[in-house]
Amino acid sequence: MGYQTISYEVADDIAVITLDREDKMNALNAQMRAEIADAARQAPNEARVLVLTGKGRAFCSGQDLSDRANAANLDMERTLRDEYGPMLRAIFDSPIPTISAVNGPAAGAGANLALAADVVIASENAYFLQAFTRIGLIPDAGGTYWMTRGMGAAKAMGAALFADKISAKQADDWGLIWEAVADDAFDETWKARAAHLAAGPTAAYAQVKQAIRQSWDNTLDEQLELEGRLQGKAGKSRDFQEGVLAFLEKRKAHFEGR
Repeated sequence: MGYQTISYEVADDIAVITLDREDKMNALNAQMRAEIADAARQAPNEARVLVLTGKGRAFCSGQDLSDRANAANLDMERTLRDEYGPMLRAIFDSPIPTISAVNGPAAGAGANLALAADVVIASENAYFLQAFTRIGLIPDAGGTYWMTRGMGAAKAMGAALFADKISAKQADDWGLIWEAVADDAFDETWKARAAHLAAGPTAAYAQVKQAIRQSWDNTLDEQLELEGRLQGKAGKSRDFQEGVLAFLEKRKAHFEGR
């Protein structure tokens, strides 16, 4: 698939999707949603970690309301089901670790696209904005799901109702993202984080994702059983054998992801 609204590059086991509609602050149109979904599905075949970031001063300004001749006639239910859903699931369900490197403002559906990743690293000049009620809508694209789980119902409710900007520092303090990073260290930081994951035990990472996500719905007994089952599988992996051997030999482990 030839991409026109994103760039997609793979190097050193790291796949990077860069939103590339700089003149629109990387607003999401139908083509971009399809291209992000396609690239995110392809990444596990070519890389061991996936990074999503934006070109220029913004990460993503959300839905491109100029994408339809008349935005008021946009079939939002169909668009969310048929276009946003596949894009978000391609990121959320990825078997490899995913990182959102939020280089600037992330608003509306753009904020929630960022939150779909396993780890969110934001530049201190970035912010997250659930702008929906400003135009008479509710947070969508997974916003009510990820916000509530990330920073709790009270903060999620305020963010949705007031539609205030949440600075990267606030998002970090409230537990919505992994870390806020000084602007001059942002690129170096997310690249180092991606390299760390790309060199790690990616099969175990997939099991970590499964265990943490299922914990929301499990009882303690169910979660203990799940941990045991997944750990039993991890304990039979080549990566575990390599990790123990590297520990005993006092050297860095060389994981293969299997």
